[in-house]
Amino acid sequence: MSQYLRWYYDEFKQIGVDYTDLEEVQAYDLRMQKLRDTENEANSIRKLLGIKNTDRVLEIGTGTGELTLKLSDHCKKIVAVDVSKTMIDCAKIKAESQNKTNIQFCNAGFLTYENYAEPFDIIVTQLALHHLPDYWKMVALRRIYGMLKEGGKFYLRDVVFPSMIRDYDSYFNKIITDLKKFAGDEIAEETEIHLREEFSTLDWIMEGLLKSAGFYIESVEYDGFMAGYCCKK
Repeated sequence: MSQYLRWYYDEFKQIGVDYTDLEEVQAYDLRMQKLRDTENEANSIRKLLGIKNTDRVLEIGTGTGELTLKLSDHCKKIVAVDVSKTMIDCAKIKAESQNKTNIQFCNAGFLTYENYAEPFDIIVTQLALHHLPDYWKMVALRRIYGMLKEGGKFYLRDVVFPSMIRDYDSYFNKIITDLKKFAGDEIAEETEIHLREEFSTLDWIMEGLLKSAGFYIESVEYDGFMAGYCCKK
């Protein structure tokens, strides 16, 4: 919507780490390059969704643009949105340095991005939806559904907590201890911030939200507290 009600959720408000801060964004970019194999991620997502060179793609929560840059080689156009203008500016610099001409950047998010062109063939979001409380997740998912073509694919990957855990204190304490050991204090501290301040939900709730928004869940992959959903309109 172009006019927002006073009670509408402010998705530009930073929850957890402040990614409007340039130093935080630069540190994030370096960490992700060390921790993630974005080339392999992009190839897996491209194959899972069947992305073609005629497709229009939307990525919500593009961050510093690594996935968008990789997918841009395999689609007609990709729109990359993020609520952090600092993130978008960083991604733009990368795109310009790589002479990418089929990427459109937009400082917006799940609740504020407006698509005025034809519906998208593919929509992707990774590690971003947890910034919204559950009611606003539903609003976001219904907006995504509305921006997809009939038969279009939606891929969601995010932190989703398993509902079968009986002792969450022990579960999360072990995760944080292991992260300190294998990924360093900084990642462990960010995980603590995530648990304390952000809005990751449970597996059965996330599946219910997706189905209630109208999606058919084609496949689900759970790996610890990470989840990936391949959905179809």
